[in-house]
Amino acid sequence: MKIYRIQGNKIKNWKTFHSEFKSEMNFPDYYGENMNAWIDCVDELSTEPTLIEIHKGKLLKQNAPELLEAIFECSAFVNFRKVEIGEQPTLMISMS
Repeated sequence: MKIYRIQGNKIKNWKTFHSEFKSEMNFPDYYGENMNAWIDCVDELSTEPTLIEIHKGKLLKQNAPELLEAIFECSAFVNFRKVEIGEQPTLMISMS
């Protein structure tokens, strides 16, 4: 299983959101820093069971709940796309 650790306390706004994910998940240099690009990059990285651990997720929920909601919604969409083409969902999210 691939595991990526995201620091929730570093995410304050959309700019830091994209910066943290790009850095921790090694998104390519051409990453467009929008949610469509996020979905595409996460989809490409989750060809096998993949866990995104959000450390200090409670702080992210308090400070930027819309960003946490985006993670959940877009992660669900990544899994939905896999199911739509007959594959198993592979992406999981956890918070600590």
